Amino acid sequence: MLAKELSVNVETIRFYERKGLIKQPPKPMQGYRHYPKETVNRMHFIKRSQELGFTLNEIEGLLALNDSPCSKVQELANKKLIAVQKKDG
Repeated sequence: MLAKELSVNVETIRFYERKGLIKQPPKPMQGYRHYPKETVNRMHFIKRSQELGFTLNEIEGLLALNDSPCSKVQELANKKLIAVQKKDG
């Protein structure tokens, strides 16, 4: 169900789980896994970040900054913006 909601392949979700980007919820006896809202939001963040040109390694770094000061996040975003502008320029 998450794959359909996000318009991604189920294997994409499994890949993100193996990579540690999202946590795999327990599998119920019947039916589909139910992902918590936090995981859905994380998947949206991952997909949007990819659309903006971030690599999965960069996204992993961004997710790790969750508890870091905002200045560190801002610095990383500024570096990426400069790289994107150079690519487009």
